Amino acid sequence: MPDVSQQLTWLFVLAAPVACIAWTVTHEELFDEFHDWCVAKSRKGKALYQRKFFYLFTCEYCFSHYVAAAIVWMSGFTLLVPGWRGAVLGWFTLVWVANVYMSLFGRLRLDIKRERVAIKAEEHVVEAITKKD
Repeated sequence: MPDVSQQLTWLFVLAAPVACIAWTVTHEELFDEFHDWCVAKSRKGKALYQRKFFYLFTCEYCFSHYVAAAIVWMSGFTLLVPGWRGAVLGWFTLVWVANVYMSLFGRLRLDIKRERVAIKAEEHVVEAITKKD
């Protein structure tokens, strides 16, 4: 079994693809049609299990649990203790770290968007001043 520093390195490395996949499927334009279809199904599904199943594709937090489970299963990642207990611990910790990454990424995107709006507003002011002269 790898030592704790190696396990933590794997934790922070594996959290990146979990975050990337979960964010891309639930937020990016590449999956817009799929996302919109899942939103509709999650709101109008006849059975509770249908609504919950389709909802998981609309929520990055929910979806990250499934992505992390697949990553743990494929990689054999365990945290602190060997066996299934370490896999479960690694799974939930991987979800948590991935969601920290997604929160930081979401905040970064919001800041970038805010800067773009401010720049565009400044450009309009400059254009208005230039036209007056």
